[in-house]
Amino acid sequence: MADEPKSPGFEASLNELEAVVKELESGDLPLERALALFEKGTELSAACRKQLDEAETRIEQLIRRGDRVIAEPLKTRDDS
Repeated sequence: MADEPKSPGFEASLNELEAVVKELESGDLPLERALALFEKGTELSAACRKQLDEAETRIEQLIRRGDRVIAEPLKTRDDS
């Protein structure tokens, strides 16, 4: 898996998504550019959603036992 390219972080993806939205909102785009930006925006949105879902899963791994909160390691697809 070391050969897989590293996906950009959440903040970088969100910044890029914001730039796409801003350009789309300008409304002064040729149709092909608008379609390309829309496609890119949906990909970025999906990537951000995936990263948020993964963060939520990690947070849910915290288990309350008595008075203590104990973190459990996140099981990834590679762990199975």
